[in-house]
Amino acid sequence: MLSNKEKRFLRKVAVEKDALKFNIGKEILNKNVLKNLDNALEKHEIIKISLLKNSFSDNDDKNTIILDLVSNLKVEIIEQKGNTLLVYRPNLKLKGHIVLPK
Repeated sequence: MLSNKEKRFLRKVAVEKDALKFNIGKEILNKNVLKNLDNALEKHEIIKISLLKNSFSDNDDKNTIILDLVSNLKVEIIEQKGNTLLVYRPNLKLKGHIVLPK
């Protein structure tokens, strides 16, 4: 679980690094989409995921998709604004990985 200080830091990093953005639409969460998101997290640690309106019918459906994302990718949600998520998964093997403040 990330502290508020760590989340603030990660939001700042996402803006500075211009975090990679993925749009999830009709395909929702098939194996290829999850694999692409997983690869992006391995290389960048922090990404934005935008859920297009045609990928869910109501808020319960959207929340289910978000929970599936979190459980399948083992990520922390840093921020959620509307249909856009900013997620983080540390990768200590990555050269120049993100070091969180203490």
